[in-house]
Order: sequence, then structure tokens, then C-alpha cells
Amino acid sequence: MQRDGVRLRHGLARRLGVASLALAGVLAATPPAGAVDARRPDAAMVPIRGAAAAPAGASHLCQTLDWACASTGRRMAIDAAAMDVVRAINARANRSVRSISDMQQYRVAERWALPTARGGDCEDYAIYKKLELIKAGFPPEQLLIATVLDRKRQSHAVLVLRTGAQDLVLDNLTSRIVPWNKTGYTFLRMQDPRQPTRWVSVLAGGIMGGSGS
Repeated sequence: MQRDGVRLRHGLARRLGVASLALAGVLAATPPAGAVDARRPDAAMVPIRGAAAAPAGASHLCQTLDWACASTGRRMAIDAAAMDVVRAINARANRSVRSISDMQQYRVAERWALPTARGGDCEDYAIYKKLELIKAGFPPEQLLIATVLDRKRQSHAVLVLRTGAQDLVLDNLTSRIVPWNKTGYTFLRMQDPRQPTRWVSVLAGGIMGGSGS
């Protein structure tokens, strides 16, 4: 993942250290008048602050992989049987896709795409899992790609599954599927659950403190 941003306020930069570059672009995003979506103080759901620019690598995602940004208006109940499907797809993707950086594969710093025969990086895993879950019948707007800082404060991407009761994280670094606020990750941006062609800022969990700590 390529680090976001231009600069943070001086005080925040001292606290975040190397993570400041990844957060800067999100902090610079200007929210629209009013909230993007009515927010409730629910620790089980990823909080949304306002509109944000898409990550650099995702700027052409909707043009190249339109299903990754589709919205059907449909909601699916995520029951035990559905979670069995989610766990199987997550584990299979983590097992079958080799981890390789965009620089190694494409000679560019950032390219969001499906994994190739050579493999893919973190966002490629997330895109692949989203595709496989859509094929299995899951609505795309319940499958949201998010950018985060991992526990080592490195830029990373995951897939968020919105069950309606909580937001669960599918991660190529582990086959365990846990609520977003149990990952220890700092969530930066996420596809807008109301319209996945857009992105929203999050800035919660991890180094931001609060429910994601």
C-alpha cells in the first residue's frame, strides 16, 4: 500500500510518527455539509466522519472493476451458514494467493487489481475476496474495502463485511475473522456503504484510541 497524504498538524505528527504520512490525506479531505450518513455511537460498526478522496491506487478501481463499486440496494442477513461461506472464501484466498508487492509485479508503487498468477498485495486480496463473495450471493455494498494502519503502523488494506450487527474484517495477514475494533488496526478510509463508488474517512481505532484500540 502507498502511504497517503501531505502533512498532519504538528501536534498530531509528534504522536503518530511514521504513521502521519498515511493519515494526512484522510485528514485533508473536506466533509460535505452534514454527515455522509447518519452516524450512531456504535462501537460494533466502523464510524464514518465524512467524505474522503479515494486512495491513490483506487482512483480507477470503479472503471476497471465496476462490480467492486456496485450497489444493488439489497441487504443480506448474515447467518451462521453465510459466515461458513465467508470463512471458507477468506481462508482459501489467503492460502492460494501468493503475497507479492506491486513494485515486484508491475514496477509501480501502487496498482489495485485482482491477483495474477504471480499473486497480489493486500488490496488485491481484498478485491479478490469481494469478487468471490459477490459470486456467492453477497451484496457488494456489504463488502467494503478499507485502508488501515496495521499493528506495526504499516499501510494495509482489508475487506470489511457489514453483517448489520457488526463490521467484521477479512485480512490476508490472518484467517481469523474478527470485529473491526478487535484488530488493533487504525482505520483510515473505507468505501461508502451507501454508495461504494465513493470513499469516506474513518480515523478510528489503533493509534487514534477509542473503540478500536
